[in-house]
Amino acid sequence: MMLNFFDQFMTPVYMGIPLMALALTLPWLLYPTPSQRWLNNRLLTLQNWSISRFTQQLFTPINIGGHKWAILLTSLMMFLFTTNLLGLLPYTFTPTTQLSLNMGFAVPLWLATVILGMRNQPTAALGHLLPEGTPPPLIPVLIIIETISLFIRPLALGVRLTANLTAGHLLIQLIATAAFVLLPMMPTVAVLTATVLFLLTLLEVAVAMIQAYVFVLLLSLYLQENV
Repeated sequence: MMLNFFDQFMTPVYMGIPLMALALTLPWLLYPTPSQRWLNNRLLTLQNWSISRFTQQLFTPINIGGHKWAILLTSLMMFLFTTNLLGLLPYTFTPTTQLSLNMGFAVPLWLATVILGMRNQPTAALGHLLPEGTPPPLIPVLIIIETISLFIRPLALGVRLTANLTAGHLLIQLIATAAFVLLPMMPTVAVLTATVLFLLTLLEVAVAMIQAYVFVLLLSLYLQENV
């Protein structure tokens, strides 16, 4: 039987029932529930401090009108962060390797920022399509280019997250397979391959965290342009 490396990206099914809903719900079950006490335990304190620092850093350059998005973008960051990290565990499924899920996050949020800009400040929103000081002969061409770049934004958001996680998972599986195959034949090379695999896993942990942050950061930049 030929090994298919893309089987790990198929939606898990148990007794004919897709487990995608379970994979999407699991991240929220891992976080402790905030309490009404004056003093929380160390885990809750660390969680609240991390969320507060992230929200402060993300929304400091954004106008007051965009602070309504704080809960939404912070929750999205926590969800992507946890889902990406859980997908690195053995025998798990990473929902964010599915382009459909990532586009389901990217398109509505990007469209909401565009509609918000068109409603609140239409002149400034349309002004982004034409850089200041453009020579008159280049105006039609630049408007077309900027319009295309505007509509490519959600596609770039979804594809970036999907491609980075998919490539990392494939590379880890390829190197792990090579280490198992080389172990009985060339143990020394297998040990070196396993060392490379360990370092690559550490790199993928960093990529999982960075990609979640980049996804939300780009959405906040789009929001900053339209508030």
